[in-house]
Amino acid sequence: MGILSRFRDIMKANMHDLVTKAEDPEKMMNHYMKQLNIDIGKVKSETASVAAEERRAKRALDEVKAEVSKLQRYAEKAVESGNEEQALQFLDRKVAQVEKLGELEAIYERASSNKKNMKQMQDKLSSDLNVLEERRAELSGKIAATTAQQKINAVGSNKDVSGSVFDVIEEKVNKAYDEAMAITELREQPKDDLDDLIAQLERENNKSSDRNAEEELAAIKEKLNNKKS
Repeated sequence: MGILSRFRDIMKANMHDLVTKAEDPEKMMNHYMKQLNIDIGKVKSETASVAAEERRAKRALDEVKAEVSKLQRYAEKAVESGNEEQALQFLDRKVAQVEKLGELEAIYERASSNKKNMKQMQDKLSSDLNVLEERRAELSGKIAATTAQQKINAVGSNKDVSGSVFDVIEEKVNKAYDEAMAITELREQPKDDLDDLIAQLERENNKSSDRNAEEELAAIKEKLNNKKS
């Protein structure tokens, strides 16, 4: 019967419990998901033949039912015409068809049940696959979170060792930032202010030069006076 032979096992399977109790849930989920996809493919391929079998059984059953009804009508007409011998012949043939009718009814019921079972299996397998896909997504999220936390913990354990390195880097970054800000402030300073500063600096230099000349003149006068005396 193909996939139908596993109907009970498939319908009784609990994917949630199977994965939860597994030593390696991720490995087990991948195994079951692979098997479920295979089973779904088998169900889809075999459903067509099961449905065709049901149609053949139904057609055969309907034909025999029609034959039984026809023989019954012939027997009744034979009796009405006074031909009992012919009526008995029709009834004998009817009995044989009625016996055949029972067999065909059993075949049809079995084929119809198989078709329903195929539909139930397909629904169950699809549901199990959805459960595993949700569990795998959940597990993948937990694995990613655990890995991230482990990296954080590893960084925390090496904090003392790498602290000095981070301090040096931070100092360099701060210094570069301060220099950049100073350059920005100079560039933003109005041009007139710079001209005033330059002019002021030149005046101060000129004053300094003037004071030096006066001091030299005084020194010369003092030297001459000393010679006269």
